[in-house]
Amino acid sequence: MQQILFIINPISGTGNKAAFEAAIREHISADRFDCKICYTERAGHAAELAQQAAADGVEVVVAVGGDGTVNEVARSLVHTSTALGIIPCGSGNGLARHLHIPLDPVAAIEIINRHVVHCLDYGRINGHPFFCTCGVGFDAFISMKFAEAGKRGLATYVEKTLVDGLNYKPETYRLTVGDDEGRTEQYDAFLIACANASQYGNNAYIAPHASMKDGLLDVTILEPFNVFETPTIVMQLFSRNINRNSHVKTFRTNRLRIERTADGVAHCDGDPFDTTSVIDVELIPASFNVVVNAESQGVEASAPNLLLQFLEPFQIWDPLEGLKKTGMELRRLNTNLLERLRKL
Repeated sequence: MQQILFIINPISGTGNKAAFEAAIREHISADRFDCKICYTERAGHAAELAQQAAADGVEVVVAVGGDGTVNEVARSLVHTSTALGIIPCGSGNGLARHLHIPLDPVAAIEIINRHVVHCLDYGRINGHPFFCTCGVGFDAFISMKFAEAGKRGLATYVEKTLVDGLNYKPETYRLTVGDDEGRTEQYDAFLIACANASQYGNNAYIAPHASMKDGLLDVTILEPFNVFETPTIVMQLFSRNINRNSHVKTFRTNRLRIERTADGVAHCDGDPFDTTSVIDVELIPASFNVVVNAESQGVEASAPNLLLQFLEPFQIWDPLEGLKKTGMELRRLNTNLLERLRKL
């Protein structure tokens, strides 16, 4: 019988964590697993529990929480034989969505019961492990604003994007691709995202073709754009077409150095942190085990993108009529969108 530890973050998401524990005890396979459940008590506790479990030879450690909890558990399991399982209950659920882990806890437990384990890649940004994405620029800026807001959820994230994002200014970056003797180029960029998985979370696909098995990072550079193009970019982000935008440059590499003019914020799986002006990102291939949804590997998700459907009425660029709204009208549309979000 295999040992399995469920680490539940009681403050992630909005769900009733007692219900999650009840679902685990009712639906986990008693024939396969000797089950133990722990609750986190503070920031970093999930990493401590996972590290001890791996040292004790526990076969599977399941993160029950959002992207932060998943990152804490996963970074303690890299380069060990212990597999990561996920029961997603956060606001973004980026890694779970990429791996097609169901958001329904009972269905996610069934994936764990099947116990199909794959060895996947992960990345590091200035020594910080990440499993979905990392980067600098606008997404790191919004991650910082989101963390400062004190309130989680998609509505808060969109609000920070629309309100604070209007004041964000692009920066100049010097990129060295590959090792120290690799090619170097300079970009004015709105953001630079390094993706191991395809999305940030909430089905926002910054790197639609990223794979966690190819040994490469998918790098997306979004160059400066006109404010009137914002809705088109948002629509492309949620429809898996961001790579088709004329302001986007993409390439793949296993190592990238990013140099900027000053120290500042970066993000690691959506968590912001302060770092130096020189940022090294690397991909470590086939280095952590994950319980996956084997039935959906390589299959595109078929569920409708509800956020994309929600945003569609707010498209302000009509390519047929060439209609451009003024900056005042853009702000009015953003205000209307926020009002709708608050009613969700």
